[in-house]
Amino acid sequence: MNAGSAHGRFLSVRGRGYRLDQVDRYVAGLARDRDEAWERAARLTLLVKKLAAEADGLRQFAEALGRQTYAPLGPRAQEVLTLAENEAAAVRGMAREEAQTLCEAAEAGARRTRELAGEQAAEVREEADARARRALRSARTTAEELVEAARVEAAAERGEALAVMEASGRRAAGMLKELDRERVARRYETERELAARQAASAERYAELTADAQARLAEAVCAFAEAEETARHGQEDAEVLAARLIEDARVQAARIARETDRVLRDHVRRAEEIHAHLDHIRTGLAALTDRPPTRD
Repeated sequence: MNAGSAHGRFLSVRGRGYRLDQVDRYVAGLARDRDEAWERAARLTLLVKKLAAEADGLRQFAEALGRQTYAPLGPRAQEVLTLAENEAAAVRGMAREEAQTLCEAAEAGARRTRELAGEQAAEVREEADARARRALRSARTTAEELVEAARVEAAAERGEALAVMEASGRRAAGMLKELDRERVARRYETERELAARQAASAERYAELTADAQARLAEAVCAFAEAEETARHGQEDAEVLAARLIEDARVQAARIARETDRVLRDHVRRAEEIHAHLDHIRTGLAALTDRPPTRD
């Protein structure tokens, strides 16, 4: 049985080679045939040895008895004896030859069975190796395709993410610009309002100061007049001077209180404006994730 005929014992699977269960069953069958051939050869060997032993026993028994000539029986009996001996020798020879032939056939069958089993095992190993190589190449190709697909998908996702990030950045930049414009406008408006209030406060302070100075000048004049009048009437002058001085003191105290109130209002308003500016800075810092800075 050659390799080509051995292939005919299997059912082939297209693109995959032989089925492993078929190969296992066939190899197991070859092993059983080999074992049976060895058993038959062993039995025949034992039979040959047994027959040889019996023949040797008979020969020794015959030799112990001595050669029978059967001379008294006549030439015909001797001829029959010779024919019988020749037939027995021929039968023994044929038995030996048949036993030898059977042993050789059994050994040849066992060798052929071993050779076929080795050939089939080699073919199975080669087919398994080829199938493993094909599976490895297919797996490597599939893995490369998956890696390439994943790389393309990742690149596309990165592109989309970058586009989204750029759009978000542009929107954030626009919002920051708008917030900066609003912040600048509010700051400008606040500073303008603060400057106007400071100018009004300064103007009011100047007016109050001028009024106080005028009243003080009037008081001084009145005091001078009182001193002049005092020269004419000490008692009336002292009373008038005391009254004028008290009026001047009361007027000066009132002017000082008014001035302090205006200054306190100015300071309070300035603190409110600064607090408002700090609130605006904190809101901008929260929108831009930057720490607030004081101007």
